[in-house]
Amino acid sequence: MRILIVEDNPDILANLYGFLEPKGYTLDSARNGYGGLALASENTYDVIVLDVMLPGLNGLELCQKLRSELMSTTPVLMLTARDALHDKVAGFDSGADDYLVKPF
Repeated sequence: MRILIVEDNPDILANLYGFLEPKGYTLDSARNGYGGLALASENTYDVIVLDVMLPGLNGLELCQKLRSELMSTTPVLMLTARDALHDKVAGFDSGADDYLVKPF
C-alpha cells in the first residue's frame, strides 16, 4: 500500500513514518500543499493523509484540486488540529473521506 502524507509538522510526520513504515507501507511526503499536489499528480496512492493548515496551498484547497482538477478518487483522510464542527464540514465539503483531529 502506498500512502502520501502531506504534513508540515516534522514531529507528526516522523511519528507517522515511525508507525507506518515498519508495517510495510510505502510512504511519500510533502511539507506543503503545492508539493503534495505535485506528488499526487505524478504518482498513484492508495490513500492520502492531509493536514489542513499547510503553507502555500492549504489542505482544503489541495483536496478540492485533487477532486476537481486531477479527478482523483483516492481516499483522503484529513488529519488536523481544527476540531470545530464548521471545520469538519469544510473538510468533507472539500472532498475528504474522513476527518481525524490531532492529537490522535
